[in-house]
Amino acid sequence: MTQKRTPSRKPLRHDSNRDGMVRKLHVGRKQLGLEDADYRALLQRVTGKTSSTQCSEGELDLILKEMKRVGFKTSRPSGKPWVRKVYALWDEMGPLLRSAGTREALRAYVMRMTRVSAPEFLDEPAARKVIEGLKAWKIRLESGDV
Repeated sequence: MTQKRTPSRKPLRHDSNRDGMVRKLHVGRKQLGLEDADYRALLQRVTGKTSSTQCSEGELDLILKEMKRVGFKTSRPSGKPWVRKVYALWDEMGPLLRSAGTREALRAYVMRMTRVSAPEFLDEPAARKVIEGLKAWKIRLESGDV
């Protein structure tokens, strides 16, 4: 006798590409300064749905394209951990600085310290110099010595 095979129920796959797209949507929402109602209106206009969790990958791609059309700029994180550290320190210092921590001010600081035009072009030893300088500067700002 042969046994009748029942179709196996596979758990729904948690697709990392879809998750990444949803994360990009939320980054875009923040970058564009969209309130919740505006964000949901954009979703409704593009896909007919009011939540990104209801959207397929194709619909998420359409939403991302629309966000890019209205000004969302995507950027890839640096593969260099020292560059990410420079940006993290600078972002922490932002509220304490007169320049409010603009990227232009960071580039000027890096140029003064290392003669390199932007943090992305730093090698590890030069980045270490910048990181230590930022740490010392942050301590001075927090203590009120500057």
